Amino acid sequence: MATLLLDSSNTSLSVGFENNGLLIGFTSYEAWQVQSEHMVPEIDKLMKELNLNRKDIKKIVVSIGPGSYTGVRIALTIAKVASLACSAPIYQVSSLRVLKDDDKPSICLINARSNRSYFGVYRDKEIIVSDTIKTNDEVREYISSHPDYSICGDARYLGFENKDNNICKQMVSLIDVLSPSENDLSVKPIYLKD
Repeated sequence: MATLLLDSSNTSLSVGFENNGLLIGFTSYEAWQVQSEHMVPEIDKLMKELNLNRKDIKKIVVSIGPGSYTGVRIALTIAKVASLACSAPIYQVSSLRVLKDDDKPSICLINARSNRSYFGVYRDKEIIVSDTIKTNDEVREYISSHPDYSICGDARYLGFENKDNNICKQMVSLIDVLSPSENDLSVKPIYLKD
């Protein structure tokens, strides 16, 4: 029994498999504007390496945004097709939440362009600030008033060092707080932009 883990909400692509609370295999790399070409082959490659077939997939965890408009839709579309093919429920998770640090409260960021950031703050499994969109000045102010928090995601566009975390590992750590979707085919992406 395995859980398929998918994220393409920003510039990278992450694919992994979980079994009994352990990350048993994953790949994650920069794939800006080619995620749609690489995600399915990466799933197939990992399944072969791990000797899995589609009947082994019992859950699918997918990040649903916020993030890149197209990127969010790529992983979600693949999750929906896999859900039908494997008869496996979809568990949805925030694209920001999977960036968090295990060790400290985390300010999680994705560049929303136009001088704005997708922004969420997490501590362990607790949501401190729900996903929102803030101006980059508001984000810088929040960061300066919380110097003990980790800055996770790509914060270089704001002039900060960031901590890149293993998205698949974070998905595994959140599985027990996620609930299956009521209707897998109606799962919608979260964009936050108007």
